[in-house]
Amino acid sequence: MSSDFESYEQDFAVLTAEITGRIGRVPKLVGLAWRCGEAPKKQMVANVEKQLEEARELLEQMELEVREIPPQSRGMYSSRMRSYKQEMGKLEADFKRSRIAYSDEVRNELLGDDGNSSENQRAHLLDNTERLERSSRRLEAGYQIAVETEQIGQEMLENLSHDREKIQRARERV
Repeated sequence: MSSDFESYEQDFAVLTAEITGRIGRVPKLVGLAWRCGEAPKKQMVANVEKQLEEARELLEQMELEVREIPPQSRGMYSSRMRSYKQEMGKLEADFKRSRIAYSDEVRNELLGDDGNSSENQRAHLLDNTERLERSSRRLEAGYQIAVETEQIGQEMLENLSHDREKIQRARERV
């Protein structure tokens, strides 16, 4: 079980290193069109946002793994999770600061000078809808697991009850 957690840890470390590197490059990029008509800053920001979402999902997976670890060794993993959450918060704050570094793009977005603002809003809404759907699927899967666990527990209690009755009958015979 801890091997899964360590695997997630390694993935998280690699991902946060990539995010940190990209966040450092965001303020240096210009928002103007480049090569294939793509704005390199917007593309980098979109990539970082996706990677931050992946990192959040990895944190969720690691939390699930920590819950399955025996209580006696859970403390060590819990403290590691707290530090990962702090690191994630720091990354998100750094990302916000790096996005604001070029105030002309922010000003254009605020003033509506950007002709793609409705497209950006639509893309943002679609991203949020997709994120909500993923969260809903995860919740449904979690609920299904809880229902199955409850059924298994009920069956175990019934089996234990039958076994108890058998033992009591055997005692009475003796």
